[in-house]
Order: sequence, then structure tokens, then C-alpha cells
Amino acid sequence: MQQLVPLLVALPLGGGFVILVLAHVRGLARAAGLLTVAIVLANLAIGVALVGADVAPIFVGGWGPDRTLGIELVCDGLAKLMVVTINMVALAAILFASAYMRRFTKVWLFESLFLLMTGAMNGVVLAGDLFNLFVFLELAAIASYALVGFGCEAEELEAAFKYLVLGTVGSLFILLGVTVLYSLTGQLNMARVAALLPKAGGPGGLPGPAVLLAAAALLGGLALKAAMVPFHAWLPDAHPSAPAPISAMLSGVLIKASGVYALARVVFNVLGPRTEYGTVLIVLGAASMLIGVFLAVGQWDFKRLLAYHSISQMGYVVLAIGAAAVVVSRAAPDRTAAALLLFGGLFHLFNHAAFKSLLFLGSGSIEQQAGTRMLKEMGGLSRRMPVTAFCTRVGALSIAGVPPFNGFFSKLIIIIALASAGFPLLAALAALVALMTLVSFVKVQRYALEGRRHSPLPPREAPAVMGVAMTLLAVVCILAGLALVPLRDWLLTPAGDALLRMTAALTVGGAP
Repeated sequence: MQQLVPLLVALPLGGGFVILVLAHVRGLARAAGLLTVAIVLANLAIGVALVGADVAPIFVGGWGPDRTLGIELVCDGLAKLMVVTINMVALAAILFASAYMRRFTKVWLFESLFLLMTGAMNGVVLAGDLFNLFVFLELAAIASYALVGFGCEAEELEAAFKYLVLGTVGSLFILLGVTVLYSLTGQLNMARVAALLPKAGGPGGLPGPAVLLAAAALLGGLALKAAMVPFHAWLPDAHPSAPAPISAMLSGVLIKASGVYALARVVFNVLGPRTEYGTVLIVLGAASMLIGVFLAVGQWDFKRLLAYHSISQMGYVVLAIGAAAVVVSRAAPDRTAAALLLFGGLFHLFNHAAFKSLLFLGSGSIEQQAGTRMLKEMGGLSRRMPVTAFCTRVGALSIAGVPPFNGFFSKLIIIIALASAGFPLLAALAALVALMTLVSFVKVQRYALEGRRHSPLPPREAPAVMGVAMTLLAVVCILAGLALVPLRDWLLTPAGDALLRMTAALTVGGAP
């Protein structure tokens, strides 16, 4: 199993360059699309096969655990959860794109960039050292900048430029944080940095000014990548402007892998969970939940509404992770409460990947067939586009937290965990945001799926392969709620344990 781990990065990265060659060879251009689907499907199969397996860390290129520099791949429980999530969404998105992207030119370029972004996200979640984490973050970001502006219209190019500028600012802060940690410890391996960092702190084991500077730079840069309020300005433009499959990838997995996952990994496995860091995450998560949902309620552009809900729903995950860090850092840490918070947060991360990707694919199908993104210009889609309407309704019920769909269970677990961990006001806030989310999607039901269409040209159902992609994610939204217990034991509990074990999850060959 250990030999399969590098393939999660090598296959899509290599495939992205092979597609560039195939596209310019007569008679082989059509094979590029099939190759893209095959690579993503193979990655998903590898990710599923690795779950439950005991996979030792891998040092690429012969670098050993005693070296300062080197590429380390760590496939622990948290990485396995992220790999399965990334490639599950990528498979649905690329299937959807096989029909949706026909109206664009140079589809082969889209497929190449898609594989580069997917491989880079796999690299982010498998990286065991800080520098290569940064490298893969940048590779995923560069591919996503190009994909946001893929249509080359004015709106798309403007959104891509704003995304690029703010993304670069976030990257500079992350690189600053990595540089400071390297200067303090002389190491880049996460486990070794975590082991040496207390010696570089102030008296009494408290973090010194340099450590706090590194923490502030990393948390700020990663919060921008995760589009947490007040660092969210790029997302409401970037997600609606991108082609629907890329919107699904950006919201479904990119802000998780490049932002939320990295935040959790840095706080728990590098800096160490402290009340200060946890409090920062709590504030970011609570503000994103509340401001994001109120901004979403006022939107009539379907894709912008979904974009603001990405901010709000990721607030749940960051809030739960921050609360877990605070609980663990207490004088008498309650590891059971922390484990429940992490379980709820990671479960909601997985669920959000499924239902938000589904909703963005549904919005793309509606926009392509109905010719509009405005809710008031839709109407009657449940009669004209039954498959798209059904899948969109499943996604809406899931994100709104209606039982028995998956979003209900993850939100309920987070609310219960917050209350039991001594955060009753945050639990109430999470319940209020869930109610406001339901209100905003009642609008989608009323104006888009039901009602009467004003245009004399009624839409028709999207191509079958697009319906298959949406149906796959709709099935996940239904089954993830009903199969909560097996999913917890198989995928989510090991992911939470990887964070609760702190540096032990990444330690290779012992700390120096």
C-alpha cells in the first residue's frame, strides 16, 4: 500500500502534461478526456484502498528522516479523509465537465489544468514538511487562477485577477510563517518543527515573539486561502465566474485543502493547540458563519448565493476545530469533548464537499439550459429538468440541515459538541445560522424549482452524463447521513485521532 501513495500526486501531475501532448497529436485528442477521467477514478480507488491500511511515511528521492530537507509524504487518517473527499468531488466534476465544457474552446487545456489542480491538492494533504506544503498550495492556486478565468470574458478575467492578487498576498504570509519557523528550528519537517518549537519559545514554555509572528502569518495566510471573514473578498467573485465544474472544485475541496485542512494541521501538528490559536479560529469561524449566511440571504444570483454559503458553512468547520484546540489546551483537557468537536467539524467538511459541489453542478446545469443565473428568471424547473431539480433539491435540503440528509447530522453534532464543551452561545449561533440557511434555500425552492417560468423558451434536461455526475453526489448526500456510524468508524474517527495525537501523527524516526 505504501507504494500507492506517491501515485496520488504523480498520476494527475504527469497526466496533466501528457494531455498537452495528446491534444496536438492527430487522432489522439479525444483520448485526453478519457485519460482525465481514468486518472481521477484511479486516484479515488487508491484513496479508498488506503483507508484502514497502516501506511508508513514516505521520503521521496531517498531522503531519510534525519535530513533537514526532503519531500515527505504522510498518509495518516486526516490525509486519507481529504484524499477520498478531493477525488470524490473531482470525479463528479470531470464527468460533468465532459458535456458542460463542450461550448468552450481548448477543452484539453481545461483538462490539463484540472489534473494539475487535483494532483496539487493531493500533494497539499499528503505533505509532511512545511515547504512542500507551500509548494503544493501554490501549484493548486496557479491552476485555479487560470481555471477561474477560463472563459476569458471580462467578468471572469476580473474575478481571476482579484483572486490572483489576494491569493498571492496569502501565499506571502504563509511563506513568511514557514521562513520564521525554519529560522527558529532549522527544520522543515512538521514533526521536527513541533518538537523543537517549545525550545525556541519564551519563558515558561510560552511562545515567544518570533513564534507568535510565525503563527499570525500562517493563520492569516491560510484564513485567506479558506476565505474566512474578513479575508473573503475574492471568493464571491471567483466562484460564480468560474465554469461550473471548477466552482464545484473550488468550493467543494480547494478552500478545504488549501485553507481549512492546512489550518487544522498547522494548529494541531506544528504549532500545538493553544487557547490563543483556538480563539482566533473561533472568532474567524463564528464571523464567517454569521456574515456569510446573511450575505447569502440577500442574493438572487444563484451562484453568488452558493458562494456566500461556502463562507458560512466553512465557518462551522473552523469554529469546531478552534473550539477543539481550546478544549485540548485547558489545564484539565477533555479529550472526549475535543474528539466530538473534531468529529463534527470533519464530518461537516466531508458533507459540505458533497452537497456544495452538487449545488454548484446543479447551478451550472440550470444556467446552461435555462440561460440565466437569476432565481427570479427561472421557475418551473422541477417539471422541465426533473433530474437536475431533484439533485439540486437534495443538495439544498442537505446544506439546510433537514433530516435525514447528511448536513443535518454534522450540524447537530457540532451544536451538541459546542454546548457540551462549554460554548453555549456558540452552539446557539450555530443553530441560528442553520435556520437562516434554511430560509435562503426556501427561496431557491420557491423561485427556481417551482413557480412559473417567465421566458417563452422553456429549458430542457441537461445531457445524461451531467445528470450522472449530479446523481453520484446526491447519493453521497443521502447515504452519508444514513450510514453515519460506519462512516465515523471507517473514515472520520481516524482523521480526528490524527489531530488529537498532535505531533505523533507526523513523527518519523523519532524527534531530534
